[in-house]
Amino acid sequence: MARLLVLALLLAVATPAWAASKYPSIFGSAETASGRIALFPKWTGVLDRYAVEKKLENTPCTEGPFNRCFLQKWRSYIGQLRGYAPLEAMREVNRFANHAHYITDPTNYGVPDYWATPVQFLSKDGDCEDYAITKFMSLRALGFDNDQMRVVVLDDMNLRTAHAVLVVYLDGTAWLLDNQIREVVRADVVRHYRAIYSVNETTWWLHRY
Repeated sequence: MARLLVLALLLAVATPAWAASKYPSIFGSAETASGRIALFPKWTGVLDRYAVEKKLENTPCTEGPFNRCFLQKWRSYIGQLRGYAPLEAMREVNRFANHAHYITDPTNYGVPDYWATPVQFLSKDGDCEDYAITKFMSLRALGFDNDQMRVVVLDDMNLRTAHAVLVVYLDGTAWLLDNQIREVVRADVVRHYRAIYSVNETTWWLHRY
């Protein structure tokens, strides 16, 4: 499956110019970049839905049986982290998101693969990319630059399955925020991941070995 995905991505970007990355390599891969994030409709769909949700973050909310005010609670929590040093903010965001329960998309949404917004994740829990997305949006809300973060889709060679994580670049180091690892760790200490592609709000990268 992963090899077929890489082949499809290579064919999809056969014509545009590619750019070498300015970041440290992820999990030992060679990477090239493209601005055509429309190739990833699940990701762009999350960005579009979150843009709508974001407008409601500061609206008053009264908690009740059918409204748990997840959006406002999340933003309140993020507000408490303002002023934290970047690495400590990353640790807090990672810890916060990792408290959610893991649940597969077929069980949660009735489809094979669904990428959830932070509010959907906080209200319904989620799977690996949902943890990564919520961490991405949380750090963006704290002022982290889009350019220093990516959601990375990869192969977990130990579990022999696809997985997704967040990678954050800070002071020349790639840091890993992973729902399978309790703490934030340097990405270069993890040897059982092979990146397939990574994406942020403006760019995606193909990873090759």
